[in-house]
Amino acid sequence: MILGFVREAFKIMPNKMTKRQFMLTSFTATAAAIVWEPLLSLGQTTQTPHRLNLGGQWRVSQGGKNKWFPATVPGCIHTDLLAAGEIPDPFYRDNEKIVQWVTEANWIYQRTFDVPEEVLKNDRVLLRCEGLDTVASTKINGIEIGRADNMFRLWEYDVKNTLHPGQNAIEILFESPLAYIKNHEDHAPNHWVKGRAWVRKEPCSFNWDWGPDLASCGIWKVISLETFNQGRITDVMVEQHLDNDQLATLDVGVNAETAGATAQTFQASITILYAGKTVAQKKILVSNGHGSGQLEIKHPKLWWPAGMGKQPLYEVHVELMDDHGNVCDSAVRRVGLREMKAVLPQNGSPLHFTVNGVPFFSKGANWIPCDSFTSRITPEILRRYVADAAAVNINTLRFWGGGYYEDDALFDACDEMGICVWLDCKFACSAYPAFDDGFMENVRQEIRDNVRRLRHHPSIAVWCGNNEISLLNKAQEWRDNTMGAADYDKLFKDLVGREIQNLAPQANYVSGSPDCGDTHYWDVWHGNKTFDAYRTLTGFMSEFGYQSFPELKTIRSFTNEEDRTSVVTPVMKWHQRSGLGEIEGNQEMLNMIHHYFNAPKDFETTLWLSQILQGYGIKIGAEYWRQTMPKSMGCVFWQYNDIWPGMSWSSVDYFGRWKALHYLSRKFYTPILISSLEDSKNGTIDLFVTNDLLEAAHGKLRWQTTDLAGKVLAEDSFHVELPSRHSVNIKKLDLQEQISHIGLSGFLIWLELEVRGQVVSDNLVLFALPKEYKLLDPRLNISVDNTPDGFLVTVTSKNPALWVWLGLDNADARYSDNFFHLKPGAMQKILVKPWTQLSKESLVQQLRVRSLFDTYLPA
Repeated sequence: MILGFVREAFKIMPNKMTKRQFMLTSFTATAAAIVWEPLLSLGQTTQTPHRLNLGGQWRVSQGGKNKWFPATVPGCIHTDLLAAGEIPDPFYRDNEKIVQWVTEANWIYQRTFDVPEEVLKNDRVLLRCEGLDTVASTKINGIEIGRADNMFRLWEYDVKNTLHPGQNAIEILFESPLAYIKNHEDHAPNHWVKGRAWVRKEPCSFNWDWGPDLASCGIWKVISLETFNQGRITDVMVEQHLDNDQLATLDVGVNAETAGATAQTFQASITILYAGKTVAQKKILVSNGHGSGQLEIKHPKLWWPAGMGKQPLYEVHVELMDDHGNVCDSAVRRVGLREMKAVLPQNGSPLHFTVNGVPFFSKGANWIPCDSFTSRITPEILRRYVADAAAVNINTLRFWGGGYYEDDALFDACDEMGICVWLDCKFACSAYPAFDDGFMENVRQEIRDNVRRLRHHPSIAVWCGNNEISLLNKAQEWRDNTMGAADYDKLFKDLVGREIQNLAPQANYVSGSPDCGDTHYWDVWHGNKTFDAYRTLTGFMSEFGYQSFPELKTIRSFTNEEDRTSVVTPVMKWHQRSGLGEIEGNQEMLNMIHHYFNAPKDFETTLWLSQILQGYGIKIGAEYWRQTMPKSMGCVFWQYNDIWPGMSWSSVDYFGRWKALHYLSRKFYTPILISSLEDSKNGTIDLFVTNDLLEAAHGKLRWQTTDLAGKVLAEDSFHVELPSRHSVNIKKLDLQEQISHIGLSGFLIWLELEVRGQVVSDNLVLFALPKEYKLLDPRLNISVDNTPDGFLVTVTSKNPALWVWLGLDNADARYSDNFFHLKPGAMQKILVKPWTQLSKESLVQQLRVRSLFDTYLPA
């Protein structure tokens, strides 16, 4: 087999070429932009499967029209039209309204490609489509070779007899998902199933209460031709058995497909590597399509979640060989050695997870798709998100069920950084047609494809059948948009559950969230309760949250000046997708701001104050649930990230800018925490220390009360024991004397916990609402010094400063701390790392340091 064929180099459009000339030439020119690539490295046997990547430049036209535009694969129709200047930015202002026609239309993608004659001499030639979004019919050289109706599946078609030597043409017609949905609704045996539930497509692409209605279509993953002789590996499954820290046994199963009509026996070589060195090796026979072998690893290095240990990873290499020892195919799986269990509620114990026999508290957030258009998401972006989660002591991300099965790059990063994944299958908030045999078989193949792809990732703590469908499933029989109990079980317990059990026997599976013992609590945002309501619950909190506005730089990305006259202008409201009955979400935030804080003085401080409010509220819940461990064993707030720039529950906005909540997460998720539970009626404070570490520790706790000018009223310190993986109520402070003299809002309580000479946690306790404190001007002062890693900003104050934050007017940066409290005479050093190169002079010119005092109008 010849490894590479390139007829001519594909040339990017010259500056002088018109857009029309480029469109006319691009269709034929792309035939040269392809290279046959071996699945193994060059120099190995020609029996090795080879792939021809068909990505790159295509062309696209609306169905029924003959107007062609350049297209990029992988990609989607919205980004292609945007690049061609045919639609405006859907994220800007309310442009989303005027691009709805894109979803309503059909779209045709085309390109040509060269196939050398030698390629067709292979036993098998397949078209491999790793992601077609969603309702697609594919033709090669005018002959239909297959239809697809599930964006989550791998589609392969035998095209050997459809191709010919030389230039070939491929065309994929994408039908509007809206037409597909309507057709199924019109022909359904009942009216119970509505809208998006009929199509196996990313549910939230049809809008959600934090994202736009931009259901797209296109070739969203890799598309290629794959050729092979004799056989190829179709599956590798690794099961592990741990004998404490002395021995790990790996059972490796290999499935292979024979290229010809006659079954063939292969040999497989299995090698386990750690840090590039072989730790175990074995050869097995693969007959009738399957073989298995058992390998031992002595003194295995165990994988632990972030904060509990390291994340060592082993590589399992499999080579499939013919009778002559030639390598036909190879595969690699990277695994972490650990035993993860999801323990369901029993005998008063809540849902919780254990790893290597050790129960742990899940500290995390909910992940949603980080862009409406998946082709814009790169491995670098995904890795940044995971690193930002690990940076604030998060150990758990719940991959919510209304998105798509995320790219391996996201799981790889979680594997490497110790982030445990709660993985929802992609069903959310709808009744699904479990009575439809075709739908059920489609789902079966979807689950098989994705479990086989993802099951080896050690970060996956639990597979979950769906999001919140159990909340709609309150009747035994079907009702409008409500599944009957029997069909719910048929889909999520019998089909999805059994497929996962068969394909990943060691995986944890629960049929749905919150029907596995977890809690989705929305009475604060949707029920208009105050944050104290969080303290009425215990358990595993897998969803709860409160919204905030993003900062001004993000708001500017989708607004013009007139849109920023208030937070309830039409465009600001357009980018807010959650309403509370008659109260629009932005107004709800204003109402809650006024409950807890004084009125913000202008548009920008409204944005910042909403973030302080959000962080303040989530902190109340997070600290309480950590205090009540083991009655509570999980705090996973809604939500981590954004799908577009707008108002939402996120702690990190669409552009990766940390909100106040994310900075505060680092403190309320810190491994060793000092926190409190205040009782204003009795004038007391219960002090709690929480230790998530595997080791016990000794610490020194200091507390101090000051008036609003910083004068010390009372203080004390004492030694505390910090038992491993426990939360302890260590002391009750009686502060009735201070209250009787200066009132609940006349003083501040400062807490500080020191371990081995280092402050590991600090906190501020308020007896009254923040707005009731008559704060003095803190008179903040800063100095800036260059460092090899960025700029060191030192902040001091003359009076107590609450929620001090640093920001840059135009540039972006990451701050080692932000939204912190500062006592008079104390010094806070903040490392500022700009995202782009910035001089000290430029940084000083842009730098703003503010506190809660600066958000209010002068008295």
